[in-house]
Amino acid sequence: MAGVAEFALGAAPLAGGALLGLVAGNLRGPDIRGLIKQDMDLLERIPPEQVERRAELQRVIDLRIDDIVASVDKNRSLLEVAQSYRGNWRDIVVFVCAVLFTIVWWNVSHSRSNWELMFVAMILLSIVAGVYAGRGIFRAIRTMLRPDKSQ
Repeated sequence: MAGVAEFALGAAPLAGGALLGLVAGNLRGPDIRGLIKQDMDLLERIPPEQVERRAELQRVIDLRIDDIVASVDKNRSLLEVAQSYRGNWRDIVVFVCAVLFTIVWWNVSHSRSNWELMFVAMILLSIVAGVYAGRGIFRAIRTMLRPDKSQ
């Protein structure tokens, strides 16, 4: 049973990182469209003689609509950048860093409970980073050898 406890303790850093990534991917902001709908409903219920309140609420609604437009523009530009990414020197740097960290981890005391699990994870990460770096290098060489005829 002590082996299972050591394995669980050794897997804690990896499991924590995986949970953090899972949570980060599922975080949602407030429902701005729903808030606008509620504010517009409230605006209809405010009597017409309360001009100042109606004007302030309309200003808040306009600000929220502006926020939606700005976020759509920002998301569109981020999407364009993400889609245009073809791999470059950062992939190579990540690969080199992953390999170096794996070498450093090899020199850490092997008696640690999480040594083997982290070493296997670092080898897998180095392989994944190497694939991305190799893909970028291959693409750059292919582009250099066979230039685009449309230019």
